[in-house]
Amino acid sequence: MLIWLIGGLIFVALLIPITAILVDSPLGRSFARRLEGRADADPASGDLNALHRKVELLEGEVEELTRTLAATREEVQFVQRLLEKPKPPQPRP
Repeated sequence: MLIWLIGGLIFVALLIPITAILVDSPLGRSFARRLEGRADADPASGDLNALHRKVELLEGEVEELTRTLAATREEVQFVQRLLEKPKPPQPRP
């Protein structure tokens, strides 16, 4: 009987740190989120400031590309008008 008691105490003593390690692991945190009903929560989505900066950067790049495209269209129209314009006849010597 004493052996069973000592064996049980050793088992519990070893089970406590193992449980603590498992609960603190990524698997344990994922399981806890699932139990809380937040299984679809992404831990990386918490950084909204970085996402906001990226969106602002992309918006700036889109504006720059829009300006460049408008300038290119104007240049193409100018060249097209030059090509369509008839050349005046040159005087013959």
